[in-house]
Amino acid sequence: MNRIKNGNKIEVSQTNKKGKSLPPKLMIKLGKFVWTTLWQMMMSKLAPRSPSGEYIRPSSEFRNFVSTKEDSLYPAATGRYHLYVGMSCPWAHRTLIVRSLKGLEEVISMSVVYPSPIEGGWIFSQPEAGCRTLAQLYELSHPGYNGRCTVPVLWDKQTKTIVSNESAEIIVMLNSEFNEFALNSTLNLYPEELKQKIDWWNEKIYTSVNNGVYRCGFAQSQEAYNQACDELFTTLDEINAALETSRYLCGSNITLADVRLFTTLFRFDIAYYGLFKCNRYRIQDYENLGAYLCDLYQIKGIAGTCDLESVKHDYYGNLFPLNPGGIIPSGPDITYLLKPHGRDSIANKVSTS
Repeated sequence: MNRIKNGNKIEVSQTNKKGKSLPPKLMIKLGKFVWTTLWQMMMSKLAPRSPSGEYIRPSSEFRNFVSTKEDSLYPAATGRYHLYVGMSCPWAHRTLIVRSLKGLEEVISMSVVYPSPIEGGWIFSQPEAGCRTLAQLYELSHPGYNGRCTVPVLWDKQTKTIVSNESAEIIVMLNSEFNEFALNSTLNLYPEELKQKIDWWNEKIYTSVNNGVYRCGFAQSQEAYNQACDELFTTLDEINAALETSRYLCGSNITLADVRLFTTLFRFDIAYYGLFKCNRYRIQDYENLGAYLCDLYQIKGIAGTCDLESVKHDYYGNLFPLNPGGIIPSGPDITYLLKPHGRDSIANKVSTS
């Protein structure tokens, strides 16, 4: 390139004008090193791991129980207890479903909390019990608490303490301990004669499916991911086969086992399939499992607890290590959940055979 100065032609180096740049290979190596290091740091906070890179979910720490017994520390009552939930959280979603199915909306009040990547946890849209964040509510209940602040939370408004933050136990309480006040007191999602079968399914499904999708999405090594993914789809295949001759997991009626599975299945094609790399098959690709999801979704009281937009925004928008760009997908269209499922005929086939 030439330019004129004082009537003289001067040659100017194109390289000097643009400046030197790093070679592409070095830029890639540097970028990968920086991002991998930061990713590992963030994942260590988001998802505790084993030495092999497998996600290890910490246990819930508040495990008290509401009971109808007279000497109970937390006696069953109407208006005394409050649920804190996040609409995107599958564990909190379980409690919303049982609360709805049992007709406990007027018995147990509820507030929704929202994830904040800036705060690094759940926050209230407006202060509750003098707290702006869920972490502050935990501190109010147990001063000095420094553990995980998760939802759901079953809160005792009278003593200002957390009764439980273990969803599996909260739904058992909602099923059995508030029948005196429930609109649908005759519904029993955990009948004595099916408890052994329900517990068997719950244990299998929790390890491989409920927590299995997180073991895939939060895996920090290829080996850990492969193992979790294999277990996930092996179990989904087993469930799909079992549903060939059984309308629900434990027979012709919905139980807590179905509730616990449903909240994962609802989120599967929306978030886990893509974001968590659970992409061998969608749930709707399974003949029986896909129809079973539609069947459950169409039970009165369940669809109203499902919040598609919160699931998409909270998973894709707030799990920064898994989706750094924060771009939220436009789909999927879940109107297929309202299509005829034909599952009501399965119980008749079984009973007449």
